[in-house]
Amino acid sequence: MAIIAISSELIFYCGGGKEFNFMYIIAGLGNPTKQYEGTRHNVGFEVIDRISEKYNIDVDAKKHRALIGKGIIQGQKVILAKPQTYMNLSGESVRSLLDYYKVDEEHELIVIYDDISLDVGQLRIRAKGSAGGHNGMKNIIAHLGSQVFPRIKVGVGEKPAKYDLADYVLGHFSKGEAKLP
Repeated sequence: MAIIAISSELIFYCGGGKEFNFMYIIAGLGNPTKQYEGTRHNVGFEVIDRISEKYNIDVDAKKHRALIGKGIIQGQKVILAKPQTYMNLSGESVRSLLDYYKVDEEHELIVIYDDISLDVGQLRIRAKGSAGGHNGMKNIIAHLGSQVFPRIKVGVGEKPAKYDLADYVLGHFSKGEAKLP
């Protein structure tokens, strides 16, 4: 599974090509507690963990119903966030973060989450769009009142026939799928 290497070029793309003189909130979606660690639905948390390791940003402060960490990525101020509201209520935490830090969701928010329509590890970056059936994204869109904010979808593979969707996304990756670079 490919994990994103956040760079100034990616932030520039997601931020709509604006000059860099503001702060980004990068929110990875998932479910808290050890029970959900390593599941397909928690790939957003996994990406935040990888980014935090790469850029030495501790994501351990509890604020706005999230675990957050503040740092710099290639000269840009960032807040890495892992909402602790459970996936389906992610919008509560994201809205609180945006309001407190006074950032513009259209240019300064990046949401990272799992997508079953993409092969494992495949990425899709969009500047806006619908929730596509993803309950965490539905809740964020409802709380923001807009679908216009950048998002990075991380493929977790298509649900096999006859599998329950919830069981699939809350299931773990196979050993072959879980190998990270």
